[in-house]
Formats: sequence, structure tokens, C-alpha cells
Amino acid sequence: MATKEATVAELTTNFRESAAVWLTDYRGLSVSELKELRSALRADASYAVVKNTLTKIAAKEAGIDVLDDLLVGPSALTFVYGDPVNAAKALRNFAKDHPALVIKGGYFEGAPLSAEEVDAFAKLESREVLLGKLAGAVKASLFAAAYLFTAPQASAVRAIDQLRQKKESQGA
Repeated sequence: MATKEATVAELTTNFRESAAVWLTDYRGLSVSELKELRSALRADASYAVVKNTLTKIAAKEAGIDVLDDLLVGPSALTFVYGDPVNAAKALRNFAKDHPALVIKGGYFEGAPLSAEEVDAFAKLESREVLLGKLAGAVKASLFAAAYLFTAPQASAVRAIDQLRQKKESQGA
């Protein structure tokens, strides 16, 4: 009884602290394959195989009541603490090599997600790539603005130089 309460308390904490939760069906995966999956997720998430009843109790205690439909049959939870996109990509890539892993859905920012929506997450670019693209766009905008501000001055200098050359040629 005490171990169940400790498990529920730990799961509740995981639900509260995670940025997202991805649910999978792990039937057919060996222990070594599950270990490989945990290693693939280690940077951004943790992977836990837990009984559905304990998961439902913990989710409700954490204020999440939208996962009941997904908690059917064997379920494993991926608690995402880093970038949800990276964790979704890791699950998708693992599922490509190990078809026994089935992504059932997830939970992100107060809303349940279908398996297709989790897959859409996996297709997004990582946060770092998006930030890099944003920085590049800002830099390009600043360069364009700087060019725009210096262009009239450069045109004036060219016009003055052309006038000078014209006067020199007329005077010679």
C-alpha cells in the first residue's frame, strides 16, 4: 500500500513538473529495447511503465483529467522535461526502427493530443533551430535597415563626385 502511495506521489510530481507527457503502448518490446528507448530520451525526458489506475490517480491529483481515454491497455509515459519536440522526435525515430512501440497520444499545455498531433510535434524543428532562424531573420532585417539608412548618403556622395568630375572636365 505504501509503495502505491509513493508511486502516485512520484507520478503526480512528474506530471506537475513536465512540459508535456507522451503516452505509448510498449507491448512487444524487450527489456533491452526499453533500455535503448530510455537512453534515447534521457536528454529531454524520462520513460516510465506504470499501471493505468495509478497513472489516472496521479494525473487527477496533478489537475489533469483528460488522459483517461488514452490510458487503455498497457501504457508507458514519457515525461518531457526539456524540449517536447526533441522527445517526440526520439519516440518517432525509435518507433520507426521498432514498430512494436505505438504512440497513443499525449498531453501538452492543458490539452490532450492525439497520436497524429504528437507526430506533428515530431515533425517540427527543434527550439534551437527555430531560434537560429529567428536570429538570422532579425540580422537580415537589421542589415536591410542599415543599408536603407546609408543608401541616401552614398547616392549623395556619388552625385557630388559626378558633379565634381563634370566641372573638372568642363574646366579643362
